[in-house]
Amino acid sequence: MSSNGPMATPATAPAEADPPGLLQRLGEPRALSWIAVVVVIVAWELAVIVLQLNPIYLPRPSRIVVALYEMFRTGGLTTDLVATLIRIFGGFFIALFFGVALGVWMATSVRVKAIADNFIAALYPLPKVTLIPLLIIWLGTGGPFMLTISMLGAFFPIVINTVLGISQCDQGLVLAARDLGASRRQIIRMVLLPSAIPSIFAGIRLGLGVSIILVVAAEMVVGKVGLGARLYLAGQVLETEQVFAVLIVLATLGIVVTKIQDAIDVRLGHWRVN
Repeated sequence: MSSNGPMATPATAPAEADPPGLLQRLGEPRALSWIAVVVVIVAWELAVIVLQLNPIYLPRPSRIVVALYEMFRTGGLTTDLVATLIRIFGGFFIALFFGVALGVWMATSVRVKAIADNFIAALYPLPKVTLIPLLIIWLGTGGPFMLTISMLGAFFPIVINTVLGISQCDQGLVLAARDLGASRRQIIRMVLLPSAIPSIFAGIRLGLGVSIILVVAAEMVVGKVGLGARLYLAGQVLETEQVFAVLIVLATLGIVVTKIQDAIDVRLGHWRVN
């Protein structure tokens, strides 16, 4: 009687993973973030209805959305938004250019750092809102004033973080670049700046946030056009729904700016690695 070898089992294809169910998809971080927003809005709506709160103090979200639509439909809020964005980013890009340039100069020159260090240490902690009266005396209440207050908000965080990022660069990379015959400009462009990108970007995040705050605050004081001016005027006439509508626009602006910064940060990270 002959014994047969063990029977070969046919190869089976690996089982495909089941698609995630509804509960699993809802438990993902991105979904949870928006679910939390929806829950808060629904709870807000129900609380105002059930407690019969006076809309002057806390309007319903549905009424705020209607007010927001009407403000955009008439065109007034669109004009205010564009004016505020021009002021914010006009001053911010000026601060970005001069802030990174000065930060690199300070980090690569002991004399320049010694000259600028005390001025930055004195001006950085100074609340920039306190400079509004002085800037109004010097520049008036027009475009130069708004650009200057926006620039001052972003300038110091960018300078300080640029200096910090370059100072923390691995000196071995700098020495290796010098041994390969790299010039000072090449070392700054190909070694120091890529190494300092995370720190510079942290300064950009901080600076842009401060610029938004200062521009809106300045518009509330002297502006005739802009989100801050619209916010102040709505509060003066007790139009609470319009106040919340402007706040929603500002919150949305913050979300959009943050997401754009995240995307740029990822791209810059790839460039830095390469």
